[in-house]
This record gives sequence, C-alpha cells and structure tokens, in this order.
Amino acid sequence: MKNLLIIGGVAAGATAAARARRLDNDVTITLLEAGADVSFANCGLPYYLGRDIAYRSSLILASEETFHDQYRVKVHTNTQALSIDRETKQVKARNTKTGEESLFPYDALILAQGGKPIVPPLPGVDKSHVFQLWTLDDMDRMDRYITEKEPKKAVVVGGGFIGLEMVEALSKRGIAVTLVEMAGQVMPNLEGEFAGMLTKELQDYGVKLKLGKSLQAVEDTCVRLNDGTAVDTDFVLLSVGVRPTLQLVKEANLELGSCGGLKVDEHLRTSDPSIYAAGDMIEIHQTVSGNTVRLPLAGPANRQGRIAAENALGGDHVYKGAMGSSIVKVFEVAAGSTGLSLKGAKDAGFDADAVVVHKASHTAYYPGSEKVSLMLIWDKATKKVLGAQVAGRVGVDKRIDVLATAIAGGLTIEDLAELDLAYAPPFNSPNGPVNMAAFTAINKQTGFSPSILAQEFEQFVLEQTPIAIDLRDPISYAKANLRGTNNLSQNVLRENLDRIPKEHTILLISDDGQKGHVALRMLKGAGFDKVYNLSGGYISLERHARAVGFEHLSVGLFPTERKTVNERKEDASEGLGTESACEADEHGPLILDVRTPMEFAMGAYPGAINVGLDSLAEWAQTIEDKNREILIYCASGARSSYGMRMLKQMGFTNVENGGGLHDMMARR
Repeated sequence: MKNLLIIGGVAAGATAAARARRLDNDVTITLLEAGADVSFANCGLPYYLGRDIAYRSSLILASEETFHDQYRVKVHTNTQALSIDRETKQVKARNTKTGEESLFPYDALILAQGGKPIVPPLPGVDKSHVFQLWTLDDMDRMDRYITEKEPKKAVVVGGGFIGLEMVEALSKRGIAVTLVEMAGQVMPNLEGEFAGMLTKELQDYGVKLKLGKSLQAVEDTCVRLNDGTAVDTDFVLLSVGVRPTLQLVKEANLELGSCGGLKVDEHLRTSDPSIYAAGDMIEIHQTVSGNTVRLPLAGPANRQGRIAAENALGGDHVYKGAMGSSIVKVFEVAAGSTGLSLKGAKDAGFDADAVVVHKASHTAYYPGSEKVSLMLIWDKATKKVLGAQVAGRVGVDKRIDVLATAIAGGLTIEDLAELDLAYAPPFNSPNGPVNMAAFTAINKQTGFSPSILAQEFEQFVLEQTPIAIDLRDPISYAKANLRGTNNLSQNVLRENLDRIPKEHTILLISDDGQKGHVALRMLKGAGFDKVYNLSGGYISLERHARAVGFEHLSVGLFPTERKTVNERKEDASEGLGTESACEADEHGPLILDVRTPMEFAMGAYPGAINVGLDSLAEWAQTIEDKNREILIYCASGARSSYGMRMLKQMGFTNVENGGGLHDMMARR
C-alpha cells in the first residue's frame, strides 16, 4: 500500500484520514474536499446562528495545515473529484478556484462525499432570501442576511432535526417563525405523543405551525402552500431532507443499494474491492431490524470513517451497523429515540408491544426535577428490548444512552427491571424512568396490568365502547378532559363497585398512568376482568391529540403558555477587542493570537495581541501597512491557518502561520 486517497472530508473522510495515519506511518494519504473547509462542526451551525455558540471559530475543527502538520495528510480543498478510472486506479479532479485539473493515483480509495440538502424544484427557491444550511458558507450567508436585512418573519420548511433547531435559532434572533411540515406532525420519526411534547413547546414559544401542508412556491414577500394559503415572510429556510452524493459513483458503475445509497459490504467495501465508502452516502445494516437503511447521522459516519480506513489498509474490521440513536433539542425540551419505533418493529416482523411512563428525572423533592416521558418497545416472544423514545426537559439523553446500550446488549425487559443504575436525589430515583418502564412492560406482558397506548386509544374506544373513568382530581379534569368520561376518584370508585357492570369493558385514565395501574389492580381484585389502563395517562392522550389528533374523539388540550426565548447572548464579536500580553515590538513581526479571550487569559506568547478569529477581518481593516510582517497563531494551528488565508485574501503579503501555542513558545 503506497497511496490512500480519500474523497470528502468533514465527518467520515476527515476521521478516516486521521485514523489511517495512526495506523500506518508510511502510506501517502491524500484527501480531496470539494468545499473550502476540510473539517468543521456541521452539527453546530444552527447553534452559532442562535448565538448559543459565541465564536464562529469554535466550529473549525481542523484545517489543511493542521492535517499536514499533525498527520502528514495532503489536503486539497476546493477540489472536486470528476471521475474515477478503476482500471488505472486514478481520480481526475478539478480545482474549482483555478480550473486546473489533476490526476490522483490510489491503491485504495475511500469515498466520503456525504450528501446535500434537497432543494425542491419549485418556483422561487433560487431567490436571495431562500437558504439551506449545510456548510460554513451557508451559515455565513444566512448570518449576514439576518444582520444586514433584519428580517421580521421567517418560514422554515421541514420539521426534522435541522428545521427544528433553526426554528429555535431564528426565534433567538428576534424573528417570528412559521414552521411548515408536509407530515401531520413535527419529527415524523417519533411517535405522536412524543412529537406532541415538542409541538406544545413550539406553540408556547409562539411558533406558528402549518402541519400536513407543503410548499408550492416562494414569492418576494410570502410563500404559497398547497392549501392555497399564503404566509408572509422575508426569510425562508429549506430543510426538507438530504440526498446522497452519488454522481461520481454512478459514473464509475459502482453498485447502488435498494434504498438509493451506495452499497457496501460488512467491511464497508463497495462493489470494487479497492474502493471503500463511509458516511451519509452509503446504506448500512439496521442492527435491530436487520434491514438495509440510510442513516445520515454524524455518529455512525465518524465510526464508519475509522473502520473504512482500517480496512482500506488491509484490516478485517466488521461494521455491525447502527441503531439510529438520535436526539433533538427545541427550546427547553429534548426528544429522541433509539432502535425501532413500535410501527417499525411490527413492520420488521416482530410481535412487538410498548408502554409509556412519565417518571421524575430525579427525586421529586430535590430541586429541578421534571418528568421524563419514556416509551419502551419490546418483542413479546423473546422479551428483548427493541426500541425506545424519550422526551422531557431533564435527563433525556441519559435514558436514551442507557436504552441504546441495553438494546445492543440484547437485554430483556426483565433484565432492564433489575438494571443497577446510579442513584442519589440530584440524579435519579431509586427506581428511575428506565426501571419503571421495565416494571410497566412486565406488568403488561404478563397480563398483570393490561394497558392501551394513546395511538391505539381511538380504535379501542370505537370497538369496545368502554366505561371510561378519569381518576384525576377535579381541577385537572376541568382544565382538559376526554368528552364522555366519568370523573371519579379511586376512593369513590371503590365505594361504588357494585354500581359498575362487571361484564362491561372499563378504561382507566389517570394523570400519568400510575394511579390507573393501582385502580386496575383494585378492580381486578374485585372480580372485574375487562379492565384496561391508558398507558401514560392523560399526558400521553393529550400530546397525541395535539400532534396527530383524533377523528372521532374530543380530547381537551392543555392551554398554551406564553414563553419568550432567553435573552440573546452577546454576539461573538462583542467583547473581543484587542488585548496585549505585553507591548508589541514596533519593528518586529506583529504577533496575533486568534484564540478566545478566555484562552488568551490563560497564557499567551510574549508580545502577542489577542484578536479573536471572528473579529479578525474588522481588525485588519485598521491596519494600513499591508506589507507588515504578521505572525499568527492559536491553540493548535487550525484557526490560525484559517486566519492566515483571511488576511491574504484582504491583501496582506507577509503573513506566516505560527501554528499552535506550543509551536510558538518553541520559537523563543
């Protein structure tokens, strides 16, 4: 192996390059990246636009120079791969800045071209106030527009991960947002009641929702929807999905898969034994269902990059696939999933069932406790956990990670019930949400406590015409209830058992399902056979009604709250004035430290002045002598190389990248 060629950077490609060098000191590694940045935090783009991340430079993970200095990887940015000659093992590529074409030989090739946002072929999508978010350039263009044009209204098309994150970001920039989603709910990968919690949060923060609607056209001051309505706007974000980048592989006659992505085997090898692939462009094995799927997620892409590099260098590492664990934050609420949904499990051939619990994130008496909503999905034949969905304000990620580990380990609901998880009042309950979900699943599996999910509720009511008893207190019942139910406490129910026909189906509704379980056991003990508890109680019913709705039932919704976004954080540029470690030498080079003020305060090169990378262009405009010798450095050399290019583009002729602080101190 002499030449390893990688096409594509960012998650999979950059990871593959670094891993390959750690495995082999001698192989020549070359990386071609079509964009201007080889490695940046694309998942962080919405958070910079919302000013949760103060410094743009924080998103730059590595540069061409960093890869060369640390890994001796030859990186060519702004270089588009044009064709693969599989016979001669060469790739033709063009520098998009100069137009120059070059041939790059390879012994092994790793494709990591990822995907690109889908732009629907609709009138007006090419207008200047229409954006997609995928690269740093996309982010910068959007940020400039918001700063300069000060839009008052925005339409976000697409209620998936990026769409929801951008709804929050735009709201934090003081823009009124309308969300348009073609599906009937936000986050279509979630069960209705979990999407319902996100829906309520969006409504509480004043976001207008157009669900079950699709974009038809973009005009100068509005967008047109498929129902004929117009939504006024001066900013449009399209976030309707990602399409794998496959033109190069199609022209090279590499085999595609059944889901429209590039087909790879368990070693991430394509139909050409010398070519491997990783990231958003490939199809992989879904570990629970066994199906082939596309999962354009950053975590799997990074891990695939590592394995592709190892195998391209002669390794035998088997990639087992991914579960598709994911999470999204919307204002103060988070929701996520792992493994299969209930529908996905049934479609995959499992005899699956599910329960929902709403359990305190930690002991209710310790400050900050919030209910965590958790759906647990399992196979009734083997009792193995197949999937889970979680939503709440505190501790959501923790539960998803525990359940993802349980699924990977093949644990059953009984194993989960006995799982020994860390407990102290600030962190968990003695039996936290995961344990409680397992207890509830066992109760349903054994018939000890039969229950009905919110998504099954309407069909159950229509078929069984049950006596529905709402066990909540009268105040809660008055705020929102299911029309036609009886509001009785458990004590009143106990005292009137003789008035309830035992042959009739009884459906119990409590706040979160727990009291319903207790009342069910009381009725079962009194000889009632056809008794069911609403899993998750009225919380689940209301959220499903809010997100998806019922055709024949009238379910009262809780009133929305009037919430406002947190005070906008200081712009990245604020507070980044120049600050000198000591007086700069007027006759020597001007030494720039482009780290953050906090990093600079921890220690700097003598004579350096601190100009944050985000303020560098503004500072440079104050320097009249474009021939002044400038030495620029940061923590590792990535931001300084970026800053060096900025200064050269502005006409500075004598700029040197000093690398990281360690490199600079070695100069002394």
